[in-house]
Amino acid sequence: MSEEPHDKMLPEALEAEPKRAGLKKVTEGDWAGWYNYQPSDAFEDYTGPFYCRPEGKALVCGFRPDAKNCNAGGNIHGGSLMTFADYALFMIAGGMNNEVHGVTVTCNCEFVNAAVPGKLLIARGEVIRAGLSMVFVRGIIYDVEDGDRPVLAFSGSIKRLPARDR
Repeated sequence: MSEEPHDKMLPEALEAEPKRAGLKKVTEGDWAGWYNYQPSDAFEDYTGPFYCRPEGKALVCGFRPDAKNCNAGGNIHGGSLMTFADYALFMIAGGMNNEVHGVTVTCNCEFVNAAVPGKLLIARGEVIRAGLSMVFVRGIIYDVEDGDRPVLAFSGSIKRLPARDR
């Protein structure tokens, strides 16, 4: 994937605190130094919670699934991974400083490996194109505690909504 930031993530902006509305820095615990939304999204918090942080010129999203995220086989349920991928689509689309308001039009997922509870999952990606009405993103979710083993490849498109439709 490209190491270049898209038009919404200027390198100098990564040094300062994010300007994205509602994004708050976690100051204690396992996620200290990461960011999450407050007030939160109840569904994302129940499924996740999910976090993000700047990493060089890019944005990274994090998720540590547990037993509630498992399928009957003991692996992380595909729906949990797809929910995390959808979260990552929007975070990657807007970066740390600009929120992308819209709806998911497509979210394509390819399950590459099983994920297990308790292991840190990271989503990295890039904006392929950001137009006036559509944003196209692609990325990969990795199990970083297992040598950056890819778990899920995703791509999607977001339809931007005008302020009156939000």
